[in-house]
Amino acid sequence: MILAALSLLLTDPAQAEPHRFVFLGAGRFAQYADLASLHADGSGGRIRVFQVVAPDFRAGGDAYWGGWSWWSFDCHSGTVDRLDFASVREGGHEGPATPDPAPAYQAARGGDAFEMLAAACNPDDYTADAATLEEAVAHGRANLAALD
Repeated sequence: MILAALSLLLTDPAQAEPHRFVFLGAGRFAQYADLASLHADGSGGRIRVFQVVAPDFRAGGDAYWGGWSWWSFDCHSGTVDRLDFASVREGGHEGPATPDPAPAYQAARGGDAFEMLAAACNPDDYTADAATLEEAVAHGRANLAALD
């Protein structure tokens, strides 16, 4: 019993949690909804989205893969609300989350938020493009490079 409890404490939570990354599109960043993080609630819910940056992205001397944001959404009204942002350094170290105080808004057709809303509201219509953060970064950077 004690050994089982200790093994749970020593397990890396990032490895224990599977991902189901779905590519939403690329522009300045490549965006991925993690359908494994989807928490449905009535006509909406919450989902985590990862944005991938170009390989040369640096801030304060550190290289970054991108960042995570939690979003709330409502499928019936078509509204979305970015709740926070947490940067992710190269290697996967996640920084603290910074709340996003902006209010919810209508997702505009063709935008990243609309694509996230479509995936969150219809998760069974999507197949995963990546299963790990590293795979999502590689996939995203390939899509960003294709835009150049």
